[in-house]
Amino acid sequence: MKKKITALLLALCALSLVGCGSTAQSNDTNSQTKVIESKDDLDGATIGVQIGTVGDIYASDKEGDEAGTVVERYNKITDAVQALKQGKIDCVIVDEQPAIASIENESSLSILGEPFALEEYAICIAKDNDELLNEINGALVELKEDGTIDKIIANYIGDDTKGSFQYVTDEDVSHDNGVLTVATNAAFKPYEYYENGEIVGIDMDIAKAIGDKLGYEIVIEDMEFDSIINAVDSHKVDMGIAGMTKTEERLKSINFSDSYTTTKQVIIVNNGSKNNAELSFKDNFIRNFITDARWQYLAKGLRNTLIIAFCAVIIGMIIGFLVAIVRVTHDKTGGLVILNAICRLYLIIIRGTPIMIQLLIIYYVVFQAVNVDKILVAVIAFSINSGAYVAEIMRGGIMSVDAGQMEAGRSLGLNYSQTMVSIVLPQAVKVVLPALANEFISLIKETSICGYIGLIDLTRGGDIIRSITYEAFLPLISVSVIYLAIVELLTLGVKRLENRMSTSMD
Repeated sequence: MKKKITALLLALCALSLVGCGSTAQSNDTNSQTKVIESKDDLDGATIGVQIGTVGDIYASDKEGDEAGTVVERYNKITDAVQALKQGKIDCVIVDEQPAIASIENESSLSILGEPFALEEYAICIAKDNDELLNEINGALVELKEDGTIDKIIANYIGDDTKGSFQYVTDEDVSHDNGVLTVATNAAFKPYEYYENGEIVGIDMDIAKAIGDKLGYEIVIEDMEFDSIINAVDSHKVDMGIAGMTKTEERLKSINFSDSYTTTKQVIIVNNGSKNNAELSFKDNFIRNFITDARWQYLAKGLRNTLIIAFCAVIIGMIIGFLVAIVRVTHDKTGGLVILNAICRLYLIIIRGTPIMIQLLIIYYVVFQAVNVDKILVAVIAFSINSGAYVAEIMRGGIMSVDAGQMEAGRSLGLNYSQTMVSIVLPQAVKVVLPALANEFISLIKETSICGYIGLIDLTRGGDIIRSITYEAFLPLISVSVIYLAIVELLTLGVKRLENRMSTSMD
């Protein structure tokens, strides 16, 4: 066990050295990037954007031009800014206020004075929900006329007004009309971001103000930006508000409310200067994990990851055993033709498509009209996926058991099922145990895609911390070390189980 711990510590140290090396290397790389002084210099540049945003749409118009302009798409603005800081891209196109927040502690980055484009934010609603659309537009009119929206914006933007107009629901407001579920991407400060474990920001206060006007309680769901429109369109949520701009392409899938604010797209560039003095490891650790108890995001994510993985592996093994027995029975006896055909189709579909697609299909298509707990959705998706791989692992294990074992069992008066359960399967499990352990390990790591349905897993917990601190190294390393520790503990447990099984079989 001491060797395992030592290996983990050495891995962490090695990753730390890699991180330091990459920072030094980035300073050399910066000198090779294209100098961007205005939007006219974007031709031939490598542009970073958040996927699905208006910046992505605008930048796409330049992609593939004669000058060789390249667009690099990231899931989060945080990742794009980190890439710019390291010299991997030439600039980032993003909304003005999130741009200001993302470079607040980065003296080597600056925003060009010339705006890239102007835009207006609106709320997205499903196309077949005209009643809610009209209600929201009516509420927006009232909130504009009484100055509520201006005060909400002033509470987050403006050095002289920040914190002066915090929105609070009046005591006499009732939410008798039920719940209004709102989708957002809480990595877009000051419009939506995490603070003290809660999602706050301009858009969140506006959503609450709309809920108060219409008599709804607001429930916020955080998910990837490019999943919001799908969630609204499939009625998994009632509306989406995440600094969204109405575009012709988006209008093909979704409706938009009237605009509630005007902003602009800006260009972040590397100004060539050196960063401010780096924080010490201790101070950086405190900022990422201790301040506002941010470690809780990792703890919550780890809990969900373990719940999903444990339940999925149990159910997946049951599915896999059943499918394997059907397949082996057909191969050996020629029976169960229909069941075997169904099992083959199941294996072809599940093993031939990515798990992320399967998760999205189950959440947005299979359970489109049903509000199911997201952990349950993830367990179902990963169980079905794992079952296909376990089935083939078990089939190989069963087929590897000598045919004489089955004959011996039958000669003792056992029927086919009794012989399979009592004699063949125990031997098969011993053979395939390492492969099953690898499947469980893979399953734990595959849960990192749960963020696409708005579920906080371990990886998503690290992403939330990154979106708050705009620090990539410590959150990513911490998540990696936690995964590594889980895998090493599982490996140790499997080895002990193998030893016990070897002893009992002798």
